[in-house]
Amino acid sequence: MKKNVSKLIIILLSIFMCLPIILIVSGSLMGLDELKECLGPALSDMEGYVRLSLFPKYPTLKSIVQLLLDTPEFFVMYWNSIKIVVFVLFGQVLLAMPAAWAFAQYNFSHKKLLFTIYIVVMLMPFQVTMLSSYIVLDKFNIINTHLSLIIPGIFSTFPVFIMYRFFSNIPKSILEAARIDGASEIKVFLNIGVPLGMPGIISAMVLGFIEYWNLIEQPLTFIKDQSLWPISLYLPNIGLENADIAFLASLVTLLTSLAVFFAGQKYLKEGISATSGGEK
Repeated sequence: MKKNVSKLIIILLSIFMCLPIILIVSGSLMGLDELKECLGPALSDMEGYVRLSLFPKYPTLKSIVQLLLDTPEFFVMYWNSIKIVVFVLFGQVLLAMPAAWAFAQYNFSHKKLLFTIYIVVMLMPFQVTMLSSYIVLDKFNIINTHLSLIIPGIFSTFPVFIMYRFFSNIPKSILEAARIDGASEIKVFLNIGVPLGMPGIISAMVLGFIEYWNLIEQPLTFIKDQSLWPISLYLPNIGLENADIAFLASLVTLLTSLAVFFAGQKYLKEGISATSGGEK
């Protein structure tokens, strides 16, 4: 009996947590008139109360046509986000993997201090480093370009921390055996470290995608030209007059993140678990 009650509570909580997604799907199928009727009291001067409907009264695909054919700025921002995320993740793979491997497998002077600095930088919110980052990026003349988002993302310390946890769990005996057989340090890293640490690498990439796909404060701070904005800044500029497009754009943006999440769900769980451990 207790198990059935627990399952029922979990199911109800799951449905409640999924309500925003259900409302986004429902809103994307509603006509503009129906959305105005539901959301008008909150988004305009209409009297009454906001009404949320789980199912549209008159489903329509008009918003899909409008978004795909009549809203080129959406595709521009979507492409901007793809470009930013791809370059950030590519740069993180090139820089974070060797750094994490060095922390996990080699002993060098002030290693613990340097790793502690990495953790401190990782824990700093953007508001703390915003001014200093702006000054540095301005000195390099890359403010108002995608590089102002890509370069700080490439040098993020978070993927180093994730990969470090996985690299440090590789048995030392395997690495020593490879070295005895004459493998160079680069071959040990590429042929043993990278394959065995692939769950950590993938989990870091999934977490990185979710983070940089949803950037808000950084592009608002560093990019003034709206044609360079990522998709995360497209929705705040939409009002009641095009709420139907807003719901569909939200759904498309969400589906992209969900696709990446489900593709790397297994490794993402391992990555989150790894962050709970302390330094070895």
